[in-house]
Amino acid sequence: MNLSNEPLRLLADGMLGRLARWLRASGYDTTFMPDSNDHDLLRCARAEGRVLLTADHGLASRRGARVLLIEAQALADQLEQVREALGPPHGGEFSRCVACNGELVPVNKSELADQLPPYVLATQNEFRRCPDCGRAFWPGTHVEHMRRMLDARSDAAH
Repeated sequence: MNLSNEPLRLLADGMLGRLARWLRASGYDTTFMPDSNDHDLLRCARAEGRVLLTADHGLASRRGARVLLIEAQALADQLEQVREALGPPHGGEFSRCVACNGELVPVNKSELADQLPPYVLATQNEFRRCPDCGRAFWPGTHVEHMRRMLDARSDAAH
């Protein structure tokens, strides 16, 4: 459980890329370092005050950083394990870029008109953009699928 007043910050190792994306979708501040060695992961976790998520028993047993050993194999179970061990995310669902972890900001449709397909412009009114990588997001049908998965896990945990 995250008992401090500081927002929970996570760091996923190279084996947990899919989990990292889903944690971002859930609202967790999650850095992903796919090509880093154990030393660099531990150093980054300490320097940035992040909880290191790993499925590597050897890495999890190393000292010097807060580590959560992800033992679950299925993605839904991994998400549940993180929530149970660390508590809910600081940000709301879909508040972070799933690609780069940036904090999404609301943006007017007119600012994205040249970047989006005509159908999306005609059918959607709520947009967010990642100021870090420039990607645009909107609540399409994929969001409902993702929300069902996230809700199923949080319902099962209660």
